[in-house]
Amino acid sequence: MKNLTLSIIAVIMAFVTVSCNQASNKNEQSSKDTTVVSQEHPASHLKGDDTATTPDVSGTPSGQDAEAKNFSIAPIVTDYLSLKNALVSDDDKAAASAGKKLLATLNKMDMKTIPADKHKEFMEIFESAKENAEHIGENAGKIDHQREHLASLSEDLKDLVSLFGTSQTLYQDHCPMFNEGKGAVWLSETKEIKNPYYGSKMISCGSVKKQY
Repeated sequence: MKNLTLSIIAVIMAFVTVSCNQASNKNEQSSKDTTVVSQEHPASHLKGDDTATTPDVSGTPSGQDAEAKNFSIAPIVTDYLSLKNALVSDDDKAAASAGKKLLATLNKMDMKTIPADKHKEFMEIFESAKENAEHIGENAGKIDHQREHLASLSEDLKDLVSLFGTSQTLYQDHCPMFNEGKGAVWLSETKEIKNPYYGSKMISCGSVKKQY
């Protein structure tokens, strides 16, 4: 009887030992799994973690970049062409009116829309163009004076088109006789030569030098 009791106790002890070992193994495996999960999913990816960052892949420009994409010299070109055509027609009053309109257009320019890398160069051209447009606008009845400022204004427009491009086809024309033979350029929307510096006196004087 005593031997039977000892045998039963031995069996029980063996069972308890096996169960404890299995539990210990499970705890160790669970600890390892937790470690792996922690390594695969660092804290910075958890919801609510301030260190997590999400890249902006929308491709949408922001702030001044978006405004710069809307910049265009088209209104300036349109007013310049009206002024140039008035002088082609020897119409000093229409040229003065066009000069005032161009000046108003220049004064309404939103400087925030100008691309940052071209802002300085634009401002230099801008100030010169304003001065020339103002002189033309204030000098109805003095067409020779208007034409002198058209020569300077045309240089301004040429520089603007070179800097920003144009949404329409333009031709850079050259008159070799104006300004005591020093010559002068102008921009035109047509390939046909119509000289704004001499008008009806020498309407076809000049040549096309460049197409934009």
